[in-house]
Amino acid sequence: MKKFLALFLIIFSIFNLTACSMKNNSLKKEVTVWTLQMGDFSDYMHKVINSYEKTHPNVAIKWVDVPFSEGEKRTLAAVMTDNPPDLINLNPDFSALLAQKGTLEEIPLINTASFNQEIINVLMHNDKLYSIPWYATSAITIYNKNIFNKAGFTNEPRTYDELAAIADVIKTKTRTYAYLPTITENDTMVKILNKYGVANPLDFNSKESIKVFKMFKTLYDKDLIPPETITMTHREALEQYMAGKIVFYQGGANFLNLIKENAPSVYMQTDVIEQFKGDIGQNDISVMNFVIPKRAKNKKEALEFCLYLTNEDNQLELAKMTNVISTNNSALNNAFYHDYSDLMSKARSISAKQINNIMPQLKQRRNQKEINTQVNNTVQTILLNKDTVENSLNKLVKSLKEMDF
Repeated sequence: MKKFLALFLIIFSIFNLTACSMKNNSLKKEVTVWTLQMGDFSDYMHKVINSYEKTHPNVAIKWVDVPFSEGEKRTLAAVMTDNPPDLINLNPDFSALLAQKGTLEEIPLINTASFNQEIINVLMHNDKLYSIPWYATSAITIYNKNIFNKAGFTNEPRTYDELAAIADVIKTKTRTYAYLPTITENDTMVKILNKYGVANPLDFNSKESIKVFKMFKTLYDKDLIPPETITMTHREALEQYMAGKIVFYQGGANFLNLIKENAPSVYMQTDVIEQFKGDIGQNDISVMNFVIPKRAKNKKEALEFCLYLTNEDNQLELAKMTNVISTNNSALNNAFYHDYSDLMSKARSISAKQINNIMPQLKQRRNQKEINTQVNNTVQTILLNKDTVENSLNKLVKSLKEMDF
């Protein structure tokens, strides 16, 4: 009888504990978080999630990592349902499109005081904020100082105009191209125009725009930039740099690792400076952010977790693993971003400094890809002498006026 009673008490205790556990789990709010291509950093994500859940016992974070190529398609389908993810990692362009469609929750500005305010301004849509910045990247200029010095120069060019002005001397004295501008790749030319104050597609035939197109046409006609300029991507331009065929290359600081691994002799000759600027002196950046769908069930908890994931400590830890740039002001003030002790540290510090000078930033249109395509086709038309600069740009603007922005 005693054995039976003891066994009964054990079974009852187990049942009671299980029931309590099930009850506690049922009381938790499950917050679904989607990220883009973060699978390689799963240990980091799980660490942040576990740390958050310990201090928020009423919340369970369900993390789903989405392939980058599927992000927009899956997000668009999800936000139209009655049960979308609570927090979604996107790029600002697609976030703006969703904001235009009225599918995103507005983020109170009071929650953004800890972030770089220029980035917050870039993310604003119609004077309202619908996203929280996670991390940023900002291209730098990587250059072969040996070839540059061989050409007789010591002061590096800081603008596209200054670079164009010395391209002839570099080619003559070193038999090397100054650079390979990938001006028909994605939105490269549009971003360059933005650096000259041309932000509205309907101004693509302005005097500033004509000046930029004529600059590249002159370089192309004089064989001061490679013929492949009208077809090559930034990865192919990097290969040209590693082969010692161009002096300047613009790209992320992470490309230094590729140069070091694949062209160690070129890496030994490499230095870095800020990215090239235009007339108004601002820099390009790329940002990844989080949005909260308007139909999300756990908006409050989603915002709280987002602010935790993007706080100083968590952003710094991610930056040290990936070389991305933090968007949190306290993280940006960390010594990690003020270190010039080696080439990688110098590149990272320059890149971080650039996000303090990014306005005015180009506002992406909902049909931006089509705009980019038309601009890139116009670049090819001009460089291949199929029409004059003025005529080509007037035709471009006429075509863009027929589009619905």
